[in-house]
Amino acid sequence: MDKPVKKAVGKVAKKVVEHTPEPIKEQVKDTVIQKTKDTLVENVQAKADKAASRLEKAKDENADKIHDKADQAKEKAQDVLLSVRDKIGNVVEAGQEFQEKISSANKEDERNGKNVRKIKGVSNIKSYKYVKSATAIKSSKNIKSSNDIKTMSS
Repeated sequence: MDKPVKKAVGKVAKKVVEHTPEPIKEQVKDTVIQKTKDTLVENVQAKADKAASRLEKAKDENADKIHDKADQAKEKAQDVLLSVRDKIGNVVEAGQEFQEKISSANKEDERNGKNVRKIKGVSNIKSYKYVKSATAIKSSKNIKSSNDIKTMSS
């Protein structure tokens, strides 16, 4: 609307309000208040219904996602457990083979005369005192020549 028309409508509304009797003014106020309350309640309920439907939709989507993730986690856990079981089976087999080799080696050692009692201990190992020093090592002067070798004729 144009500004002059708005001004005219506003002035007419003021004149009408001034000249209406009090009981009608009260009734109009009550009606306006009631309509405003009804409109406000309807708007609030509509927004609440809309928010509730969004929440329900989000809840359903999240429930689906959670079930999918749980299924994936279950499958991964089963795969890991199966691989661990296979590895443990391989370790058990390797351990049994190792035990068989050791027991057969012990039996062979007993037959050949070698056993644990005949293995040298730490006390049998030479210490640094028994290692030759640099002066005790033969030099090129101490190496025998062909003249030093005795033959049958000599």
